[in-house]
Amino acid sequence: MNTQIKSILLGAMLLGTTAAANAQATKASLWLTKADRSVLFEQQKDPLTFKTGESDGTTITVDDKQHYQPIDGFGFALTGGSAMHIIRMSAESRAALLKNLFAVTGNDIGISYLRLSIGASDLNEKVFSYDDMPEGQTDPTMKHFDLGPDKTDVIPVMKQILAINPAIKILGSPWSPPAWMKTNNDTRGGRLKPDCYPVYAKYLVKYIQAMKANGINIDAITIQNEPLHPGNNPSLLMAAPDEGDFIKNNLGPAFKAAGIKTKIILYDHNADRPDYPISILNDPATRKYVDGSGFHLYGGDISALTDVHNAHPDKNIYFTEQMTVEPENQSTINIAWPVKSLIIGATRNWSRNVLEWNLAADPEYKPYTDRGGCPMCQGAVTIDKNEVKKNVAYYSVAHASKFVRPGSVRIASNSSETLPNVAFKTPDGKKVLIVANTGEGTQGFNIKYEGKILAVKLDKGSVGTYIW
Repeated sequence: MNTQIKSILLGAMLLGTTAAANAQATKASLWLTKADRSVLFEQQKDPLTFKTGESDGTTITVDDKQHYQPIDGFGFALTGGSAMHIIRMSAESRAALLKNLFAVTGNDIGISYLRLSIGASDLNEKVFSYDDMPEGQTDPTMKHFDLGPDKTDVIPVMKQILAINPAIKILGSPWSPPAWMKTNNDTRGGRLKPDCYPVYAKYLVKYIQAMKANGINIDAITIQNEPLHPGNNPSLLMAAPDEGDFIKNNLGPAFKAAGIKTKIILYDHNADRPDYPISILNDPATRKYVDGSGFHLYGGDISALTDVHNAHPDKNIYFTEQMTVEPENQSTINIAWPVKSLIIGATRNWSRNVLEWNLAADPEYKPYTDRGGCPMCQGAVTIDKNEVKKNVAYYSVAHASKFVRPGSVRIASNSSETLPNVAFKTPDGKKVLIVANTGEGTQGFNIKYEGKILAVKLDKGSVGTYIW
């Protein structure tokens, strides 16, 4: 065979190899939100392709050989007020909204984790517990326990949600015990009376059992919402020694005696006091009953979650609340902040979930309680009769909830000051990278995975979720 023929055959072989490689090239899809609102959580039509080559410029390297914490889900608090607005919608409008929120098909966002208030929160029309008694009377045997107002909104809405996603995880959080259990006999502030510790443990057991009887499994509870902030209505002051004592000597044993598997989560307050959960977990007799610690971010730094993880790496970390709001009728959407601080920040600091505050409110941010309710708590969606408006909290959670399904695991990706990011591997083997552009302008960058490069760019303030 002469040299010319050999060259032709070799060239044909190389072309064939290149064609085969291109056919097997890794394709990625992008779901994008732009700060100017021209794109709001939309899949981009043109597929992206990883290519062989060297990276030039800023590069985010994703390594699925390094695993961190598993992920339980992303979502919101289904407050009593949220459920009230949803249940008052027409059946058709309600079904469409719930499908969009909890299904995963099409443009649905697949919320996979919810927080319920045990009794009223400050975003209910009125304050109540499940065992309210006339002034001067008590009910230590829980004879009068009843889920009450939740039976008209929270429970029927939850049943519709469970029909869409039966596996959704539910966290229950109390804002206050019944007033007769408290030192000030008021729904606002006060402490739990020492002689009511076992009674309150019984109350929480009955809540879990009553919800289960309605087909609703409470996966976990926190002991007290914001235990160091007794200014809400309802609320309770519960110092760390009190919470530790209650778990060790009352709630933990009560759960064990009743055969309850619901997880117990400590703290449920801001990242400025990591000493609170650490001090409780330092006691082995208490720690054995505890699954992990929950955090908000109205104070402190998100890195405090890692401090607690490092102190007790055998216990889980959860992100249980953050209010995310934007001015009404604003021309831009500040989505980069909640994605950077919560979706990326919490999960890069070991959290198994991210919950933003309050699924729904009306255009006036109602309902909220008097003497300490929240008059500025915007819902992820604003419901005006049957009309629904999606807000910044909706879009920020959507960038994670739709793709990072329960059972995913966080994997390694290098951090960047102006391109904060986090990566995951899903149960079906897909890789998900969430990136926010917090820089001063459009940024081009590379995504590197298994030696191949994907060159992309994000406009200022935009968020992209890349899936391959």
